[in-house]
Amino acid sequence: MNQYCVGVDVGGTTVKCGIFTLTGVLMDKWEVPTRKEEDGKYILPDVADALKKRLCEKGIERTDIEGIGIGVPGPVEPNGYVHVCVNLGWHDHWPAKEMQELMGGRIRCAVGNDANVAALGEMWQGGGKGHANLVMVTLGTGVGGGLIIDGQIIAGVHGAGAEIGHIQVRDGEQEACNCGGHGCLEQVASATGIVREAKRNLAASDEASTMRAFGDALSARDVCDCAKAGDPLAVKTIDTSMYYLGRALATISMVADPEIYVIGGGVSRAGQYLIDLVKKHYVDYTPILTKKADIVLATLGNDAGIYGSAKLVLTN
Repeated sequence: MNQYCVGVDVGGTTVKCGIFTLTGVLMDKWEVPTRKEEDGKYILPDVADALKKRLCEKGIERTDIEGIGIGVPGPVEPNGYVHVCVNLGWHDHWPAKEMQELMGGRIRCAVGNDANVAALGEMWQGGGKGHANLVMVTLGTGVGGGLIIDGQIIAGVHGAGAEIGHIQVRDGEQEACNCGGHGCLEQVASATGIVREAKRNLAASDEASTMRAFGDALSARDVCDCAKAGDPLAVKTIDTSMYYLGRALATISMVADPEIYVIGGGVSRAGQYLIDLVKKHYVDYTPILTKKADIVLATLGNDAGIYGSAKLVLTN
């Protein structure tokens, strides 16, 4: 009888793996280096070898495994096809099929975009537990997103659903986003965007600021810490970034009407201070909603991907 499921979160540096009970208890986790040479052809074989070894050490038969879920950093079409994962070197790839073959063809496998499966993980055992309709926003180097409706990932017909970071929110932006657009949410609400906004504010003002002491090494965490301490330019910076995030979430609510937003990623370590700012601006732009979505912090941290990948195979 199947007792376990496996979550695999493929990142550009390491692949995180976890073995779970079917009820979501994490039994074991480990990492495998991401070998990207030769178009990433060693990535999944390395994962399969490590998983086989782990199962053997724990005395778990492959027949005890319900399935293996895989989260990858790129769009995934509904049939499991991955056109490209730039950070891995993959092109025209079928990760679930390859993993199934590597495991001897006897274990069911499923694949999803890493941001989407992280959202699924937070719904299953994290900040969104108890809610079947949620949006996760990850504020890191960029801005990622995942949309869950009725417990199912909404990935879109081309796998590009919930690309929240590339919602255009700011008119007049001269710098280009990594996507080629201008004024994307990612350009102002990500860690990179917050630092850029802070440096712009510092350059445009002669006002004293504790942020100046950091020079070119200024980080988003520094900006948040300075804002919490009351530095006016830092407060202005964070408020601007969270204004655009709150407005973007309000726009999403007019389309998806989720129960809850879960905010994760490195920037979210600023905690409730950040959430309160987002809520303030979200409320301003959702006057039509008498019942507004809650906005909370993610709780699974870097494990959200393995939780969500494991859950993915249970929902497919």
